[in-house]
Amino acid sequence: MSELKQKGELLPEDVGSDDCLSSYTYTYSPDLLKDQVAFVTGGGSGIGLRITEILMRHGCDTVIASRNLDKLKEAANKLSVATGRRCLPLCIDVRQPESITAAVEETLKELGRIDILINNAAGNFLCPATSLSFNAFKTVMEIDTMGTFNTSKVVYEKWFQNHGGNIVNISATLGYKGQALQVHAGSAKAANDAMTKHLAVEWGPSRVRVNTVAPGPISGTEGFRRLGGPRGEAAGAFQSIPLQRAGNKTEMAHCVLFLVSRASSYVTGAILVADGGSWLTSANDVSMLLGYWSAEKKRDK
Repeated sequence: MSELKQKGELLPEDVGSDDCLSSYTYTYSPDLLKDQVAFVTGGGSGIGLRITEILMRHGCDTVIASRNLDKLKEAANKLSVATGRRCLPLCIDVRQPESITAAVEETLKELGRIDILINNAAGNFLCPATSLSFNAFKTVMEIDTMGTFNTSKVVYEKWFQNHGGNIVNISATLGYKGQALQVHAGSAKAANDAMTKHLAVEWGPSRVRVNTVAPGPISGTEGFRRLGGPRGEAAGAFQSIPLQRAGNKTEMAHCVLFLVSRASSYVTGAILVADGGSWLTSANDVSMLLGYWSAEKKRDK
């Protein structure tokens, strides 16, 4: 076994697919989340699927929720086979509170409780502000920001208000220095970071902790491809990152695991940046990003 694999880094199965891990080494007790229930938006693929898997491997039953029910059913079957825990696929649109309400009520009916909410549903793409339509900006804000608020509010009112719970929002570092070609997603994520703090203050007395994980470039995800990650990696752009590599989905899932566990029982309103130091040092090269954007447009034609 390689040194990197022993450290849980850069596992081959962790890159480029939405399959479950073929093997897993525990850092925390396998019973860390025993008999808890997690509700994960955008849990059918990418980082959301890996978060769901790691929570399930630590004793959690889950709901994965997004708009594509067929994709969710396939993912739920993979997750249950890999972990032995129950995974319920539910179709929702986070922009529509009534669909969230129906899914939360179904969760409580089938699984009896909700202990953890992961707000992972999001949309992103490279686009210059001058080429970004009004509707595209609005849509990203509706999914990323309104979707996070809508889901948090429904889960709080239906369960957390009287039982306590944990919320983890999946954010990004885009707004920290004004990332080129990302005004839509950067604005949405900046709003979510503020929301994390506001909700932590208001809901703390109800024993609800609210925190955020802000990933950097994460390999094996659709976002990584859309934002020019593979091209940047091939060109050596990641050598400017202090840890000199992209992150992986399992590493992001472990950040979430920490924040929803008793290991972080006195942490709320926090933003855990998990980007290898990327935002501190990486170039904000507009011409390079425009090149990625042009190539992506050609590829999608």
